Amino acid sequence: MPNPITTRLLRFAANLRFPTLFAITAVLFLLDVLIPDFVPFADELLLGLLTLLLASTKRKKVAASS
Repeated sequence: MPNPITTRLLRFAANLRFPTLFAITAVLFLLDVLIPDFVPFADELLLGLLTLLLASTKRKKVAASS
């Protein structure tokens, strides 16, 4: 069963654009490295944010104009 807090935060983050999403992911990663277990479920949030970050960098295929 997914955690309701993590689910809500990732749903919110899914609407963010690349620079903001990257900044949030970087700050959360640095906090998790410097202060272990500072944010509950930080590992799950980081995995979700990285997935969203990689998905946002996917380029749309340009239709070949003939």
